[in-house]
Amino acid sequence: MIAVCNHDSYLVQKNDAFGVMGLIPEQNITSALRMLAYEVSADQVDEIARMEKSTILEPLMRFCGAMESIYTAEYLRRPTEMDLQRLLTKSEMRSFPGMIGSIDCMH
Repeated sequence: MIAVCNHDSYLVQKNDAFGVMGLIPEQNITSALRMLAYEVSADQVDEIARMEKSTILEPLMRFCGAMESIYTAEYLRRPTEMDLQRLLTKSEMRSFPGMIGSIDCMH
């Protein structure tokens, strides 16, 4: 959560124009995670998160953008030789030959 909040200040709690404190980061991120995890619309999350439907969509888009920006380089990359060897060793131990080929059609 800290990495996401550091990446996008929209998700951090701040005062609005009237000096009223806005939503806490946990509300913003939880609403986004609920929509993604349960594949539901903003209508189904608004009462649980205590947010307006129109307010829920902005944190969702910003959360997804932050996750992509922060973690793409490490987790959405081609596997290294060491990664492949580790995965092949695990697949042999678990009697799952051809595991790498089944993931991304590499033969």
